[in-house]
Amino acid sequence: MNTQKCPLILASGSPRRKEILDTMGLSYCVDVSDADESFVGMPEAMVLELSRRKAQAVAPRHSEALILAADTLVYGDEVLGKPHDAEEARHMLAELSGRWHSVYTGVTMMDTRSGRTISRADVTRVHFIEMTQNDIDAYVATGEPLDKAGAYAIQGRGGMFIDRIEGSYSNVVGLPMTLVRSMLLELDEAAE
Repeated sequence: MNTQKCPLILASGSPRRKEILDTMGLSYCVDVSDADESFVGMPEAMVLELSRRKAQAVAPRHSEALILAADTLVYGDEVLGKPHDAEEARHMLAELSGRWHSVYTGVTMMDTRSGRTISRADVTRVHFIEMTQNDIDAYVATGEPLDKAGAYAIQGRGGMFIDRIEGSYSNVVGLPMTLVRSMLLELDEAAE
C-alpha cells in the first residue's frame, strides 16, 4: 500500500466506520488490524486499550501515515459484545428493553512520522423503549442484531426501539465524529 497517496489509515474493516469517515469527507485507506482483542476491565479502559492495540498492530506497515483505530462496546449491567447466536441476541435485547445503557468508543491516532500517539474515549447514553417479545423476535429474525455489539444497530432497524440518546449519535454507530475531528486538529497543531 502506498502511504504517500494515503496519509490516513483506518485500522478497521467496519463498514460503519468507513461511512462515517466518508461523511466527514476524509480520504483514507483501510488496513484491518489483527490485534489481540482479549482484555477485561472497566468499559472506558477496555476501549482505550483495544484501540491502542489496533493502532500499534497496523503502524509498522505504514512509515509515513496517521493511523486511526477505534473500539466500541455496549455496557448495561455488563459488557454486551456481539451475540454468538439468535438466543443470545434475544437475551441482550431483553436486558436493554426499557432501560438506559452506555456505548463507549475508544479512539487512538498514531502519527508514524513523529511517533506521537493520542487516545481518547467518548460515551453516549442510550435508552430503549419497552420491547415486547414479538418485537424482539421479529428484530432478531432480520439478522441485523447478530453482528452488532449489544445486538442492535441504531442506524438500522434497531433505531425504532431507541427513544432517547445523550451524547454523540455517531459514537453509537462506531466512531464519534466530533472527537475524531478534535484529535485530528490536535495532531495537526502538534506537527506545526
